[in-house]
Amino acid sequence: MTDTSTNNRRIAKNTIILYLRMILLMLVSLYTSRVVLSALGVEDYGIYNVVGGVVAMFGFLNGAMATSTQRYLTFELGRKDDNRLHTVFITSVNIHLLIALIVVLLAETLGLWFLNNKMVIPESRVDAAMWVYQFSVLSAAVMFASVPYNATIIAHERMGVFAYVSIFEAVMKLVIAFVLCLMQEDRLIFYGLMLLCVQLIIRVVYGVYCRRNFEETKFEFKLDTQLFREMLSFSGWNLWGSTASVAMSQGLNILLNLFFNPLVNAARGIATQIQNVIMQFASNFQTALNPQIIKSYASNELDYMRSLVFRSCRFSFCLLYCFSLPVLIETDMLLRLWLKEVPEYTSVFIRLILCSSIIQGVSAPLMTSAQATGNVRVYQSIVGGVLIMVLPIAYIVLKLGGSPLSVFMTEIGICVVAFVVRLLIVRPMINLSLRKFFTNVIVRSIAVAVVAAVIPLLLKELLNESVITSLTVCAVSVVSASTATFLIGMTQGERRTTIKTVRSKLHI
Repeated sequence: MTDTSTNNRRIAKNTIILYLRMILLMLVSLYTSRVVLSALGVEDYGIYNVVGGVVAMFGFLNGAMATSTQRYLTFELGRKDDNRLHTVFITSVNIHLLIALIVVLLAETLGLWFLNNKMVIPESRVDAAMWVYQFSVLSAAVMFASVPYNATIIAHERMGVFAYVSIFEAVMKLVIAFVLCLMQEDRLIFYGLMLLCVQLIIRVVYGVYCRRNFEETKFEFKLDTQLFREMLSFSGWNLWGSTASVAMSQGLNILLNLFFNPLVNAARGIATQIQNVIMQFASNFQTALNPQIIKSYASNELDYMRSLVFRSCRFSFCLLYCFSLPVLIETDMLLRLWLKEVPEYTSVFIRLILCSSIIQGVSAPLMTSAQATGNVRVYQSIVGGVLIMVLPIAYIVLKLGGSPLSVFMTEIGICVVAFVVRLLIVRPMINLSLRKFFTNVIVRSIAVAVVAAVIPLLLKELLNESVITSLTVCAVSVVSASTATFLIGMTQGERRTTIKTVRSKLHI
């Protein structure tokens, strides 16, 4: 049997490492966004977001195979089959090189046609947009080639290395932002080129580390055709789910561009930046927990797996809500403190996009559970079908005269439906009790949300509006949500474990 206490300590250690990484990344990323927005201007910032979005449309190929690669590597680690593990890695490298080639071909044909004929870009910035597009295509190809190495590090639960490389990447982007302010030539083109250089450096770092530390990453020219077909089949169904995710993000971004202008894309780009930062709080925890979910399934420890799923869903909500609450309450003041120029719609975009993010964050462990079983055909076909409906529905709403806000409202509605569908599909796969899920996850999460919001909202109503008041409300929001999580969001056993861990670290 797996040593549960050892696994819990490993999860806790990896989570702490990832959170330290996240806090640094959050501070660096938010400041970088401020500098880049100021250096590029609202129009060029919007152009970069929407042009990069065209390339991201092809990123669903990478997302599907990244999930597949990490699942297969982690599963073989759980089975402790070194030979099979090496074969899985070699096969994943071959597949990702193929994906990189496909993405470049699609981007230089279909994507290029879409950019030239459908995108709304000011005539004076068309050449710059084209250069940025080409740099983004190359960046995407390099990123695809890095996935097997990144997945290997996560599968081995070497979160420290993952954290260090991510911090290095963020610092590099901050340096680029400062250099951008000194440029006299076209800053948009320079920004795209420098981001490509960062991707190349990260690819080299991951490759060197893996070759020195993991035997299975020693590359050799061989092909297991059966495994190749199996992983392609697995990733093929993931591809459908990834396509739906692209429709909910970049597809909606393009819809906003088609019906409005780059200024609206700039507002969404800022909202997405906030979303990405806050989502890291849950994704870091999930990154630390996902290998254990898959390994416990591989070793047939289903009771432990289900307990991890409950815990992951509940804590994902609490973590997201803890850091979303101050932003939801004090959006306008935080934007004024952060940015010199705030595009129209930014504030309400942020509030709406955080609501959909919380729902998606709670859903993520259910997807990991389906991935662990290897039976993703039904899951991805149905859930992907629900998610992708956001695009035609949003299009119809906009055609009927809907405002930019209607796109986000549609997204939230689809996220709720998809969450229910995910739960119903995963239930028979791992014999998940809906009653236990409802009481352990849904009820506790709603209680945390209601209780945590009371005191910050009262303070906002009672105190005069000022920077000091807003910062106070933000601080109280975090404390209130953290307290509600400890008292309501955690079980009695989890509270005891948390107290014991804190005492041991502080030598109390």
